[in-house]
Amino acid sequence: QVQLVESGGGLVQAGDSLILSCTASEVPFSRYAVGWFRQAPGKEREFVAAISRSGATPAYANSMKGRFTISRDNAKNTVYLHVNSLKPEDTAVYYCAANWVFTTSGNEYKFWGQGTQVTVSS
Repeated sequence: QVQLVESGGGLVQAGDSLILSCTASEVPFSRYAVGWFRQAPGKEREFVAAISRSGATPAYANSMKGRFTISRDNAKNTVYLHVNSLKPEDTAVYYCAANWVFTTSGNEYKFWGQGTQVTVSS
């Protein structure tokens, strides 16, 4: 069973950039597709981005295109989420999840991290 640990969250100013990391305990990490999701207070969890096992195929929620970039380094067992031009509405707990099948549906992801808080002040 793979364990995922997110890092890189924190308190930032609107307009700043951030890189979130998701590091896995299991090798080879390349056997898993990985997704990023977020959940803001009082709101449902929403899909942000996903990346295929090789890293060749990314996918983004329509509302995330342009400011969010997902990438991975399988040699480091890590998937990254680059976020530019942060807005207060990006404030949420960001979770990464892993699954053997590439999907954008949170319900299909089997393994989840504990999340990292991102707070964007205006």
